[in-house]
Amino acid sequence: MEFNQIKETCLYIKNLDAAREFYHNKLGLPVISDVPDKLIFFRCGSSVLLCFNPDYSGVQNVPPPHYATGKQHIAFEVEAEAYESCKNELKEKGIAITYEHQWPTGKLSAYFEDPEGHVLEIVPKGLWDKVD
Repeated sequence: MEFNQIKETCLYIKNLDAAREFYHNKLGLPVISDVPDKLIFFRCGSSVLLCFNPDYSGVQNVPPPHYATGKQHIAFEVEAEAYESCKNELKEKGIAITYEHQWPTGKLSAYFEDPEGHVLEIVPKGLWDKVD
């Protein structure tokens, strides 16, 4: 079996209005579906970011119930040459960089949080490419 990519990533967020404000209005992700108090989905490149209210998704019948608690994590890939400008744009929008990590390859990634407290990251393209 060979997978092409992870197509969907899910975060569990109780305040979906705050999720819309953050992910759409600040990060610029287009909204592709919105059911008030239940879910909001965003387009992110060729992937989809699903944001479910866990009070809804944890008890739904179809699809199977799912939920999570605590600080979840996802990373957004940016072009390597755009990394610094993306980091600066986050700061300009009032989004604090909470940590910057230097990987063994020498590449950097920057961590920040959404209003729910989830740990988000921007990574430059090629961060996980094999180094010979």
